[in-house]
Amino acid sequence: MKKTWLLLFAALLFPLALTAKTTVIYHTSDTHGFYYPKDGRGGFAALAGLLQQEKRPYLLLDSGDFANGTVEAKASQGIKSVLLMNAVGYDASTLGNHEFDFKDPAVEPMLRAAEFPILSANFVERKSGSQPDYLQAYRVFDVDGVKVAVIGLGHEYPTHETKQYKILKTSKVLADVLKEVKKQNPDIVVLLDHNSIDDDKHGTDSGLLKLAVKHKDDIDVVLGGHAHKIIQNEYHDGILFVESGCYLQYVSRVTVETDDETGEVIAATSELIPLDVEKTGEYAPVAALAEFLKEPGMDKVLGSAQAKLSRTPTKGNEGDSALNNWVADICRQYSGAEVFIHNNGGTRVDLEKGTITKRDLVNMHPFGNTITNVKVSGKFLEKFVKFGLAPRNLFSYSGLKIEYKLRKGKVQDLKIWVNGKPLDKNATYIVGTNSYIAGGGSEGWMFKEIADKDKRQVGDDSIQEIMEEAIEEQSPLSPVDTGRILIK
Repeated sequence: MKKTWLLLFAALLFPLALTAKTTVIYHTSDTHGFYYPKDGRGGFAALAGLLQQEKRPYLLLDSGDFANGTVEAKASQGIKSVLLMNAVGYDASTLGNHEFDFKDPAVEPMLRAAEFPILSANFVERKSGSQPDYLQAYRVFDVDGVKVAVIGLGHEYPTHETKQYKILKTSKVLADVLKEVKKQNPDIVVLLDHNSIDDDKHGTDSGLLKLAVKHKDDIDVVLGGHAHKIIQNEYHDGILFVESGCYLQYVSRVTVETDDETGEVIAATSELIPLDVEKTGEYAPVAALAEFLKEPGMDKVLGSAQAKLSRTPTKGNEGDSALNNWVADICRQYSGAEVFIHNNGGTRVDLEKGTITKRDLVNMHPFGNTITNVKVSGKFLEKFVKFGLAPRNLFSYSGLKIEYKLRKGKVQDLKIWVNGKPLDKNATYIVGTNSYIAGGGSEGWMFKEIADKDKRQVGDDSIQEIMEEAIEEQSPLSPVDTGRILIK
């Protein structure tokens, strides 16, 4: 499958001298249980409708995070997501971090329900040291006579620590798997990974770009995810990198041209296709299954919003948003803490103007986290705030006002006020946050520095329950003031 990109140039000069075969690959990622269309776009039935229109043989691949994100996914611990993926006809997926939202006991039943291979070369059973029968490192597919090898790499940092699986270093695993794959003499090699080459969402570099380029002679296409980015037709060292957004709003259609005689790759391109129901239609069997899988009672109206509450900043010099500030405020009131920290990545969609249902809240914040109060020093709080501001703001705060300058991607001249008073590095503060961040999950990793004795769960209500109570009390909601985080 050695790339011969010069053949493309030759084909332009001598088009009759080259006979090429086109292989089609469809890609999704971070579907997060969004089974149904929203405002006329998205959903598995729309995806299936689009695929019904495809004239060529194709592969349908997913980069993970299908297990949780909406009430249906959560209630079934990912099983309903897998059932719909079966119905649509996925050929393979890899493991995202949210496949572990329901902890180890739920992982195997969910993956065994899949009628397509789950590809995660870096996951092995801790006891045996080998892969279980429901996981594979790679799969070679025959697509109209073209051999396509798909290698899967699962996310290295699950949302919950796993004791059942050992997660291996991808750098070592990929090299070994590529050796095995090359023995199969594939025409095309695809790396299916739950990582992004442009991840400013989590404030970390996944290393995916560096890893893939290290094996540039053996990989043709990289299909990524995790950061919810849209990346099309981006090439590095001859490799095509593609990311397809999130929530099943879009699908990428990748076409790979191979020489019909030698099997060598000539070119690869991608196209982002919006899943607009008017254009795709909805494939009736999949639509019927999705309707059957709906959780009852989720369309109950809880209240209303006078205007849209955006989860992203709407003013150029402000790093905070109305929706995330609202969540932080109501959670701070519940916790009794001096400051509340809300991770922006936990807010998945905007809260639209009009009626608010239980489904809207679960779609907006699907995680069943409770609230934890943490005793921290002013020095820690300053360090945490600074970390979360660049390359983009990861957190929202209630009880803080922040001003800073951003120069060459670095935070400078940082000023922080706690409830109107300048932050005191030597003082002790009670900071509230959700249990996931308090436990050091994902972008909350700094909280691992804090001893367990300085952490205390507050009440038994989940953040979803706190939001429901707040809406009933405050309805109709008005957008919360922004300007708590100012870029000077």
